[in-house]
Amino acid sequence: MFKKYNDKFITIMENTRPLILITNDDSIDAPGIHHLAECVRSLGDIYIVAPAHPHSGQSSALTVGSPLRITELPSDKEGVRLFTVNGTPVDCIKLALHAIVPRKPDIVLSGINHGSNSSVNIIYSGTMGAVLEACIQGIPAVGFSLLHHSLKADFTFSTAFVAAIASKILATGLPEGVCLNVNIPAKVIPEGIKVCRAARGRWTDEYKRYLDPMGVPFYWLTGHFIDEEPNADDTDEYWLRRRYVTVVPVSVDQTALGAIKDIAAKFE
Repeated sequence: MFKKYNDKFITIMENTRPLILITNDDSIDAPGIHHLAECVRSLGDIYIVAPAHPHSGQSSALTVGSPLRITELPSDKEGVRLFTVNGTPVDCIKLALHAIVPRKPDIVLSGINHGSNSSVNIIYSGTMGAVLEACIQGIPAVGFSLLHHSLKADFTFSTAFVAAIASKILATGLPEGVCLNVNIPAKVIPEGIKVCRAARGRWTDEYKRYLDPMGVPFYWLTGHFIDEEPNADDTDEYWLRRRYVTVVPVSVDQTALGAIKDIAAKFE
């Protein structure tokens, strides 16, 4: 069978193993991305294409003012190829599809992020920026995050859940224009999986003011997250507090469809 991808015709054998593209925003050196690859290594052939340096909080940022370079690294894992890109997570997805993978991936996985991407954090997340980019390209995509920021975080209890979710999406796909944001509680064996909505929340006290040695003020990002509906039992924050893995379906179309009529009336 022949299939066209990136304007090239390539031969696809009927028994081809699934192609799994993995990225993150914590860089190629982060333990989370290598644990993610181990979770799904039995499911297909893996291409890891990750930023050379951390890019947390860069959402769907692209590199537009400097050249991008791809570097292949040695891999000691059978069926796993490693690449770095001197750019953002979205750069990694775009360049992987353009110049690295031999065909369109069957699934894109991002993470496992060191830290939560629940609630409104998806807006800022480089982990989910990559997932959304893959979704735009018509590829089933899932972002995984562990609620522990340390690079020494223990991912052990996430393994079975990551493998099960990835396996299910490989087998059944996702609706068009929909990707998944998965968050995993840390330091506990999760009670199960809950599919739910993102909690409504916000960040406050986001910057601390300091003085440099010359007495000139500067600011450092910090902040405190506020869950604005802590008792709502259909949100990711609610179920994460109760030790469940949360799965939030996310749409790339951010149109507020319910508001079109009211907004149109303002201009008629």
